[in-house]
Amino acid sequence: MDSRYEVRLAGVGGQGLVLAGMILAEAAAIYDGKNAVQTQSYGAETRGGPSMSDVIISQEEIDYPKVLAPNLLLAMAQEAYNKYGPGVQKDAIIVVDSAHVTQVSEGRVYSVPITAIAREFTGKTFTASIAALGLLVGLTGLVSAQAIRSAVASRAPKGTEELNLKALAAGLAAAEKLKQGESL
Repeated sequence: MDSRYEVRLAGVGGQGLVLAGMILAEAAAIYDGKNAVQTQSYGAETRGGPSMSDVIISQEEIDYPKVLAPNLLLAMAQEAYNKYGPGVQKDAIIVVDSAHVTQVSEGRVYSVPITAIAREFTGKTFTASIAALGLLVGLTGLVSAQAIRSAVASRAPKGTEELNLKALAAGLAAAEKLKQGESL
């Protein structure tokens, strides 16, 4: 991992990406002993408007808490990709939910049915953001699998811990399949 790794999680309000950003930052800082900062941005609409959560993870001190050019972009909605996608690093990893993002510029793009994976493994689409975290961690090794599990278990809304851990495991498994060249 570079000294400073910038992650942008983009979607629409209600998809749980602000919580996912908090979980990722906590996994890095609390459970893996790295430095991390998380910020968020969303429109006036509570649900349905574009939203994003930025996370910076570093072995060094973080001297500027804003994402400048993401190394990794997750887009869970086309509108969010269009708004928050420009400006990623030219070699950035771009992960999109294939059901919701169909127009993507070229690059290191993983088009994955994230919401469908969450629904298949948990029966609930609201776990898609946690499945996406598993996918991101599995593809990048940004934080350890144990750190992300611990962070999900401690931050998931009460009563949904096991469901979210299932979604996380499904995302981690999907990343392994992708790394081995299997289709999803």
